[in-house]
Amino acid sequence: MTTGPDAAKLVGLLADDTRLAVVAALALGATDIPSVAEATGRSQTEVALAARRLGRGGLVRRDGAELELRRELFAAAARDAGEHRPPPDPLSDDPAADAVLQAFVADGRLTSIPSHRAKRLVVLDHLVRVFEPGLRYPEREVNALLAVWHPDTAALRRYLVDEGMLSREAGVYWRSGGTVEV
Repeated sequence: MTTGPDAAKLVGLLADDTRLAVVAALALGATDIPSVAEATGRSQTEVALAARRLGRGGLVRRDGAELELRRELFAAAARDAGEHRPPPDPLSDDPAADAVLQAFVADGRLTSIPSHRAKRLVVLDHLVRVFEPGLRYPEREVNALLAVWHPDTAALRRYLVDEGMLSREAGVYWRSGGTVEV
């Protein structure tokens, strides 16, 4: 088991420009204070101070002027952060639909438009909920609402119309399908 800084402490160690430059130089093959100073354009004193702080944080091993980046700590911190991440909030009460949505929606945005029709229908049903039943929307407003989800508003608009979730006439759209919460 590798012990070292957790992800937050690791990011804190890298938040300083000089320490970040030192880590980058070490990752690219520098092995001592003079070579890191040359690679970073920093003075040897600046490098030594940064290396000292990185050493206290557990990210760098120091032996005199020799430096060694503990690369394994990055993977360990990432694994640890992933293990402690709370599960995402469900996007649907239906477990099958939620699985599809979790695969295609991240941080409130559509990462890609599913090519498989069944999955696309689940995503479109989720997206169409931004449109209030009974309201009419000009195309400009439809594009603005869909742009929040994905930059290809034309494709989303076309899919929503083709699947009968939105209807269109003379540049005006209205919700005509999809699941409605009661």
